[in-house]
Amino acid sequence: MSKPNRPLRSPCQSSGRPRTFFVTSSTWERRSLFQSERMARLFLKVLSGYRAQRRYLLHAFVLMPDHFHALISVPAGMSVERAMQLIKGGFSYRAKKELGIQGEIWQRGFSDEYVADAAGFRARIAYVRENPVRAGLARFPEAFPYGSAGSGIEVDAMPEHLRG
Repeated sequence: MSKPNRPLRSPCQSSGRPRTFFVTSSTWERRSLFQSERMARLFLKVLSGYRAQRRYLLHAFVLMPDHFHALISVPAGMSVERAMQLIKGGFSYRAKKELGIQGEIWQRGFSDEYVADAAGFRARIAYVRENPVRAGLARFPEAFPYGSAGSGIEVDAMPEHLRG
């Protein structure tokens, strides 16, 4: 399978400014890897670890059994592809090393949507919050332990470039 072509999104990738994206990636063959608490907790450590290193801002996330969604802002000089490489590659490396996982973990590639304004930002936050409720995994967003609403993991506020 070839790597998807990601054309520049003018001006978001070429301006040298922070950009915000709603990203999604699925597990290999949509396997329910994250039904395992060990796998899910490790993924949350990786996701929040890169946020703590300020590699990106993390505004919202949800880890479903076979995919994840995240709303992230990447700083000037970093691409969304690099941020996803950190998340997916960092998790794969640690899962193989720490949990002895063999074989493929992720589907190749990911999807991303550029978030251009505050309304789009709020809409993605709502989508992420409600995802486990719609899937029948929780009765309300705060009851789902693998999402920003209920995990206790700190997330970042709306970035300055989307305000106003």
